[in-house]
Amino acid sequence: MITDFINLTTENLTDEHLCCIIRSKKIHQGIEAKRQWLSDRLKEGHVFRKLNAKATVFIEYAPLETAWVPITGNNYYYLYCLWVTGSYKGKGYGKLLMEYCLADAKEKGKSGVCMLGAKKQKSWLSDQSFAKKFGFEVVDTTDNGYELLALSFDGTTPKFTENAKGQSIASKVLTIYYDMQCPYIHQNVDMIRQYCSTHEIPVDFIKVDTLHKAKELPCVFNNWGVFYKGKFETVNLLDAAYIERILKK
Repeated sequence: MITDFINLTTENLTDEHLCCIIRSKKIHQGIEAKRQWLSDRLKEGHVFRKLNAKATVFIEYAPLETAWVPITGNNYYYLYCLWVTGSYKGKGYGKLLMEYCLADAKEKGKSGVCMLGAKKQKSWLSDQSFAKKFGFEVVDTTDNGYELLALSFDGTTPKFTENAKGQSIASKVLTIYYDMQCPYIHQNVDMIRQYCSTHEIPVDFIKVDTLHKAKELPCVFNNWGVFYKGKFETVNLLDAAYIERILKK
């Protein structure tokens, strides 16, 4: 079992692969957009830790105060992603990464660690059943089944903002809020833009490009949020079939 891990820094960011399952050797716009997004976030205490191998084995978290999510709390870490895929699953890598995050939080004197979850596991969110094995508990909820999970060290808890719980906007057209935290977002935006153009479907894309915008979002958000007819739909990235299901509502 390989146990050689690397933390991304401003010094090695340009040379290290970002460890998602995009394996292109060519310049990939999504990866480069993520790299640019990270270049500023690392200075804010953002942590991206990965296995030193050609694998999707990584964890990504940040101080909640500078995490691009509509969640408030004092002195917490926010866990964006914990991924272990392929032949590396079931070998203890997820446990090692989670233990690193929790130990880092305690060493930094944090009050705890939190993450986005849901009553029914969402495909683009980290495994909440795994997190619960470490003591994470539901500390806040939305009316449509999303949950805020937290492992508190001092009894305090974070919460969703009131805007996030609102889950509605004035616009009735398909509307997508996004940032560049995930390498898949760039290509998903391009696909949706092309699909909607071909089928003459009105669509608005709202790029979340500042911390303030992220904290004021009208829905739960990990890096993506979809609305239709003024109502929040999902944090999942979309394919053509998913778009069609939404539009039939």
